[in-house]
Amino acid sequence: MAWTQRDITLKPRPRGVHLVTAEIADALPELAQLRVGLAHLFIRHTSASLTLNENASPDVRRDFESWFGAAVPEDFAWTHTLEGSDDMPAHIKAALMGSTLSLPIAGGRLALGTWQGIYLCEHRDRGGPRSLTATLHGE
Repeated sequence: MAWTQRDITLKPRPRGVHLVTAEIADALPELAQLRVGLAHLFIRHTSASLTLNENASPDVRRDFESWFGAAVPEDFAWTHTLEGSDDMPAHIKAALMGSTLSLPIAGGRLALGTWQGIYLCEHRDRGGPRSLTATLHGE
């Protein structure tokens, strides 16, 4: 059994839900060496999140962003406002979506379903580059 850990920096993106499956897989050449295993992804931010969802229709990404915008509005009586009106809502959205994904590895690649993709959910207007820690374990 082998362990590998790698830091990945995702390029800056605007607020929204962004498909990053290929960007993450490309940053993990060690995947190709694993017949079976587990990939654990952790985003090291409190205003962005990771999720796994349908990757075929861009409407899914737009609907996620629309729903979260309505469910967690910026024009609320937030007390944590020093970093801007989008900061506290971003923390709430990130807490709801989560900071980790655990994904199976099979045959040298992430074993995702046909219509599944990894999404970076950028909850700030300008969140900047986002850092992930990827931990792989397998044989």
